Amino acid sequence: MDRTEAKKAAQRNQIFHKKGIVAVFFAMVLACLWLSGRLAWLMIFQSEYYMEQADELHERERSIKAARGEIYDATGTVIAANRTVCTISVIHNQITDADQVVEVLSEQLQIDPEKVRASVEKYSAREVIKTNVDKETGDAIRAFHLDGVKVDEDYKRYYPFGELASRVLGFTGSDNQGIIGLEVKYESVLKGIDGKILTMTTAAGIELDSMAEERIEPVPGNNLILSLDMNIQKYAQQAAEKVMEEKGAIAVNVVIMNPQNGEILAMVSVPEFDLNNPFTLNYELDQPVTAQEKQDLLNKMWRNPCISDTYEPGSTFKIVTATAALEEGVVSVNDSFHCPGYKMVEDRRIRCHKTTGHGSETFVQGVMNSCNPVFIEVGLRVGAERFYSYFDKFGLMRKTGVDIPGEASGIMHQPEDIGEVELATMSFGQSFQITPLQLLTVASMVVNGGTRVTPHFGVAVQSADGSFIQELEYPVEEHVISEQTCETMKMILEKVVSEGGGKNAFIEGYRIGGKTATSEKLPRSLKKYISSFLGFAPADDPQVIALITINEPEGIYYGGTIAAPVIRDIFENILPYLGLYPEYSPEG
Repeated sequence: MDRTEAKKAAQRNQIFHKKGIVAVFFAMVLACLWLSGRLAWLMIFQSEYYMEQADELHERERSIKAARGEIYDATGTVIAANRTVCTISVIHNQITDADQVVEVLSEQLQIDPEKVRASVEKYSAREVIKTNVDKETGDAIRAFHLDGVKVDEDYKRYYPFGELASRVLGFTGSDNQGIIGLEVKYESVLKGIDGKILTMTTAAGIELDSMAEERIEPVPGNNLILSLDMNIQKYAQQAAEKVMEEKGAIAVNVVIMNPQNGEILAMVSVPEFDLNNPFTLNYELDQPVTAQEKQDLLNKMWRNPCISDTYEPGSTFKIVTATAALEEGVVSVNDSFHCPGYKMVEDRRIRCHKTTGHGSETFVQGVMNSCNPVFIEVGLRVGAERFYSYFDKFGLMRKTGVDIPGEASGIMHQPEDIGEVELATMSFGQSFQITPLQLLTVASMVVNGGTRVTPHFGVAVQSADGSFIQELEYPVEEHVISEQTCETMKMILEKVVSEGGGKNAFIEGYRIGGKTATSEKLPRSLKKYISSFLGFAPADDPQVIALITINEPEGIYYGGTIAAPVIRDIFENILPYLGLYPEYSPEG
C-alpha cells in the first residue's frame, strides 16, 4: 500500500471513529432523556400508585368490627344485644417461636395442632385461626404475649330471651350480618361501619416498635324499636305450647295485632328454635342426614308459617263474605234463610256442618251458626265477578307488606275459572289459600272502620346513644269499606261470641267479637284439619285482634271448641296489661 492510500485509510478510520463517538454520545443523550422522562413520569404521574404499593408493603391492616345496633321491644327491653368475642389470627413473619404458638393456640382454642401449624407456617399477611372466641379465652391467649399472634375484639349477637319470637327476630351469621327475620330486613339500619388498625412494618413484615398504631374507630349501628311486646309474646307462646301439647298438634301459630295501626304485638309459631343456637335443630333426628338434608331441615325450621305458609281459612273467611255482601247491599241483617243441612249447587250437594240443618234463620243467626248454606246463598247473590273484585279490593291478591322477609302470596282461582260451585266453596273459605297474616289484616280493616293498614314490627330508629333518628311509616288506605258496614259486622261478630259458635272465647265483663273455623286440609282423604279462631276486643272499639291456627289437632278438632278458648286465655292475660279493663260486671 502506498503512502497516499495509507493516509486515506487513516482518515477514513478517524472519521469512522468520530462518527462512533458521536453515535454513542447521542445514544447516551437519548438514554438520559428517556430515563429522565421515565423518572418524571413515575415521580409525577405514577407517584400515587407506587405510594400505595409501598404502603401495602409496609402497612398491616386489621379490621375493628362495629357493634351491631340493638333491638328493643315495645317496653324498651333489649331483645337483641351484643356480646364481646375475639378473633384470633397469626402473622407469619412476626412469629419467633412457631412451636409455642401452635401449642398454646391448639390447647386454648381446642383445635387440632396440625391445623394450627398449617396456618402458622403459611406465608400470608394475616391468617385467621378462629372467630367468635369468648373473651375469657381471648384474654388468656393475650396473656402469653406470643409474637405474631393477634387477639382482636369482635362482637357476637346475643338474644336474652332465647327462643322467644325466634322466627320474627331472626339471627346473624358469622360476620354478624342478618340471615332471616328482622335482622336481615333492617340490615342497613342495624349494621355499623367497621374501623381499622394500621401498623407499620419492615419489608419483611416485622412490626416497627417505634411506629404507633393508627386507629380508625368503628361506627356502631343504629338501634331498632319494635311494636313487639315480649310480655304479650310470652303469654301467647305459653298458650300455644299448652294447646299444642294437649291436642298433639304438629304446629300452632298465633298473631296478635293492633287493628287500628297495624302494629304487631306478638307472632308465635311453635315449636320455636333457640336464637343463640340457630343451626341446631329443635328436635332429635331418627337417623343421620347429609349436609344438604340438614340444611333443608334448618330452612324449614326457620320458616315463618304466619307469613310464609298458605292455607284454606275456612269459616273465619265468612267475615270477608259477609262484609262484601253487606257492602254490595245484597243482604241485610234481617234477611231470612232456610238450612236443611245442605244446599244443591249445580250437581253438587254441599253440606252444612250441622247435617240435620239449622232450619229457618236470619242472616245474623247464619253467621252465629257459621251456616254454610246461608253463605253459599249470600255468595251467589254477590256473584263471581263482584266477589272476586273484593279479593282485590281487600288486598288478598297481594302481599300485606309486612316488614319481615319471606311473605307468600295467596293462591286464587283465575276469574274465568270461577263457576257456581267454585263461588259457593269460596264463600265459606275453601278452594283458595291465603296466609294467616293476610286474613288478620283484612279482618282488622273490617273492625277498625274500613282502613287497610300495613302490618309491621318496626316503629322507630335510634342512634347508638339513644338519640331519635326517625319514626317508621307504612302505607295506609282509608275508606276501603263503609263505616256502616263495619259497625254492622262488629255487632254480628260480637253476637258470635256472646251467643253463637264462638262462646268459648267469651270473657265476663268484656265485649269480645270473633269467628271460629275448622278447615279440612288437602287432600281431603287424609281427614286432617286446621282449627282456628279470630277474635278482637273491645268489640265496639277494637284495640287488639288475634288469630290462632292449630295444625292437625288430634281428637276433637272444632275451632270453637279448641281454638276459641286459647284466645280467651290470652285475652284474659293481655287485656288488663294493655289497660283494657272490664266494661261491666256480671250483675249489670
